[in-house]
Amino acid sequence: MSLTSAATLATLDKTGPRRITDLAVAEGVTQPAMTVLVRVMEESGLVERKGDPSDKRVTLVCLTEAGASYARTRRQAGVDAYARLLDELTGDEVEALAAALPALLHLAELESHAREESDR
Repeated sequence: MSLTSAATLATLDKTGPRRITDLAVAEGVTQPAMTVLVRVMEESGLVERKGDPSDKRVTLVCLTEAGASYARTRRQAGVDAYARLLDELTGDEVEALAAALPALLHLAELESHAREESDR
């Protein structure tokens, strides 16, 4: 699976159903490229298209149960990989990371706000 496909599944898992154009912006690809990607993931059973109940003209891309399961499995694999790496650090290194957490969380918050602004 491509990085863009995996990132798209993660985005859908985090944010819920989205329009293809919104997904293209979020993943930094063109709308035609996202349309192809969604079609491939749809054929693989990872996503499906559904009508937007609030606007019948809009089609939303939604995770299927298989897509949600794949996203959860990938996320857990990442958590497990980091846990194994953290086990290799010294006590001082773990303390340094813990001390850096407030700044790292602030960076993540800033990035999230910047992404929300660019989506508007």
